[in-house]
Amino acid sequence: MKNTATVLASCVIALTGAAQADEAAYAQEISFGEYGGVAEPLTSTPGDPERGAEIMVTRAEGNCISCHVVSALDYAPFHGEVGPPLDGVADRWDEAQLRGLLVDSKQTFPGTIMPAYFKTAGYERPGEAFTKKPAQEPLPPLLSAQDVEDVVAFLSTLHWED
Repeated sequence: MKNTATVLASCVIALTGAAQADEAAYAQEISFGEYGGVAEPLTSTPGDPERGAEIMVTRAEGNCISCHVVSALDYAPFHGEVGPPLDGVADRWDEAQLRGLLVDSKQTFPGTIMPAYFKTAGYERPGEAFTKKPAQEPLPPLLSAQDVEDVVAFLSTLHWED
């Protein structure tokens, strides 16, 4: 029984590592439009807005509210003011633009401090001057492709009140 559990755990770890490697390779192939949009969804599964809201308030995932105010998520504490409020964001940006901002916001706003959630290579790295074992690229993305689509689906619901 112990051997079966060990083999099963090893398979899960191997599959997770393979999935991360696939996503890392896929993230490097994404093409951005002229204004930083990503027209094609990252997955064939439509985004789930409820899951997107959960990602936005979860510290171990997107944690978007640490920088942005989102009135629709006012049940979650500690909204930040570093980034712009996201109320009405669906009236300002289309899905391709929202997706592009999540994948790599520097494609639209070069000086932004917003993290790239689906970028795996091309980072400015401090290297060995600051650590003996710097991470090697490609790095795993901060969010999965499906997570990005879920957040885009949630953001697409944020319209100004009529």
